[in-house]
Amino acid sequence: MCLGIPGQIAEVTNTEAKLALVDVLGVRREVNIACVIRDGETAEDVVGAWVLVHVGFAMSRIDEKEAQITLDLLHALGEAQAEAAALRGVEATT
Repeated sequence: MCLGIPGQIAEVTNTEAKLALVDVLGVRREVNIACVIRDGETAEDVVGAWVLVHVGFAMSRIDEKEAQITLDLLHALGEAQAEAAALRGVEATT
């Protein structure tokens, strides 16, 4: 199973290689944005867009509402994992 994490494209770092810094939960990672640049757009045109990031690639664009719903669910899952670990008497690894 693959998991795409929502992030927002913050800045282009290499136009030729189509690399950009994407903010994922407050952490900026350099990812390849080639898959989300549409015909007629430049890399700079996608700054500010919300995307799903998987293994160093922005795989698709999503809207901000969808991104927030997904981030909220991931946060809730992390809290549930921590609670379950506490009930078992072990430290969570989130």
